[in-house]
Amino acid sequence: MNGQQITNENTGIARTTRLISLKARDPVRSLSSANFVTTEEHTEYLLLIDSRALDRECLSRSLREYQPALNIISANSLEDWQNQLIQHDPAVILLMIGGKKITDADVGQAIAKLTEKFKSSPVVVGAESDELSQILKALEYGARGYIPTTVSIGVAAEAIGLAQAGGIFIPASSILAARHVISAVSSGMSCTDELFTPREAVVAEALLRGKANKIIAYEMKLCESTVKVHIRNIMKKLNATNRTEVAYKIRDFMH
Repeated sequence: MNGQQITNENTGIARTTRLISLKARDPVRSLSSANFVTTEEHTEYLLLIDSRALDRECLSRSLREYQPALNIISANSLEDWQNQLIQHDPAVILLMIGGKKITDADVGQAIAKLTEKFKSSPVVVGAESDELSQILKALEYGARGYIPTTVSIGVAAEAIGLAQAGGIFIPASSILAARHVISAVSSGMSCTDELFTPREAVVAEALLRGKANKIIAYEMKLCESTVKVHIRNIMKKLNATNRTEVAYKIRDFMH
C-alpha cells in the first residue's frame, strides 16, 4: 500500500499518514449505481455508509478532493454494501448518522453490528452532535473515532487515517467543554451558574423540579412568553430538544 507524506502547514511538522491505495478509475463509487465490484478493483477502500444520498455523495467527493489517493465506496446501508458481493472487507468504515443520537436504539445496534462483523476494520462515527456523552457512548459500542460535522474535511480525513492506523479520534472541542464543566464543579461553582445567566439558572432549577411555565412565570414575576424565551435559550445551550431532556442533562451535570 502506498504512503503519502503530509506536512502540517501550521507547525511545519511532517508526518506520514497511511492512505488507502487507489486502483479504480473512479475512486468515488456509489454502490447503488455499481453492478459489481471485482476483487482486482478494490483491495482496500473506505466504506462510507449514509442513508442520505446527497450528504453521502457530497462527503465522498469532498474526501476525494482532499485526499485523491483515498478509494471510497459509498452505500446507504450495510445491506446495500452486502448486495454488491464485494470480495474484500473495507479497510475502514465511516458511519454517518446525521442528527440522530448514539443512544437511539437503531444507531447503537448499527454500530455494534458493524464492529462485530468487521473485527479488523475500524468503525468511525460521524454525527451532528459533539456532546462528549454521545462520543463516549459510541466508543462503548466499539467505534474507533467520532467525527462531528463541525470539523473541516481535512480533520475528517485525518481522523479516518488515524483510525485506520490503530488510533482513536475524539474532537478536542468536546474534551475541552467537559474539562470546563469539571473545573467548575471542582472549584465549588454551580454548573448552572457557569452555563446560564442568573435568570436562566433560576428557570433551569424550576425545570429540574418539574414546574410548569405558568408557575415559573408567577414565581419570577415574568410573562409566560419571557419564560419560554429563557427555556429556548437553555435548550440551545444544552443541545436539548425538550423539557425532559433539559432536566436530565442538568441533573447529569450536577451529579
